[in-house]
Amino acid sequence: MKVPQIRRGQIAIALVCVILGLMIAVQFRTTNGIRNTVSMQRAEDLVQRLAQTEQEKNDLQKELEKYRIEGGSAGIAKEIQNAKMVGGMLAVHGPGVSVVIDDSKKTPKNGESANLYLIHDEDILKVVNELRAAAAEAISINDQRLIATSEIRCAGPTISVNNTRFGAPFEVKAIGDPKTLESALLMKGGVVETLGFWGIDIKVTQVTDLNIPAYSGAVHFEYAKPVDVGGKQK
Repeated sequence: MKVPQIRRGQIAIALVCVILGLMIAVQFRTTNGIRNTVSMQRAEDLVQRLAQTEQEKNDLQKELEKYRIEGGSAGIAKEIQNAKMVGGMLAVHGPGVSVVIDDSKKTPKNGESANLYLIHDEDILKVVNELRAAAAEAISINDQRLIATSEIRCAGPTISVNNTRFGAPFEVKAIGDPKTLESALLMKGGVVETLGFWGIDIKVTQVTDLNIPAYSGAVHFEYAKPVDVGGKQK
């Protein structure tokens, strides 16, 4: 029995459709498999990168903590200590000079004022200024530490330093290079030679280790305000 021509064509078309359907199904499953594989690979890669980033963050935090404990805190403490020393708020010691100044023992000549042979606040100021110019790092007068707001002024027969009155003799102590400090005071035409003209007794001695106390008074700023790094007023 012969199959009609039209039926053969239908069977062929049906077979072709089945084959195409199978090919499409296989391709779809393969594509999905590839996508799933790529997604899993990417997810694993992201997990690895996240773990690596987390480890790097932990390492940085440990290093930062180490710096803060070992370096940062020590550095800040050092800066604070230096600021206190510069401000005169810490007792210090080191090499320098001791300058002892006393009134003249000479008897004034007829017509001369006895004040010419006495120590005045301006005489102490000249000594202090010479020491500062010679890079003295700390200065005291009769163990009164000099700071930016210290006063040296005449107060009747005495001299006031940090609102504390003293009579002669005076001891000025300065920490710095002993030779430089001594040379600044003893140079020709300098303060020692000038005071010596009036018989003022002034002795300069190099000392290998001087002790200068901290400033003991109160510090109060009413008008001065700090300026930040950007130059803006606070």
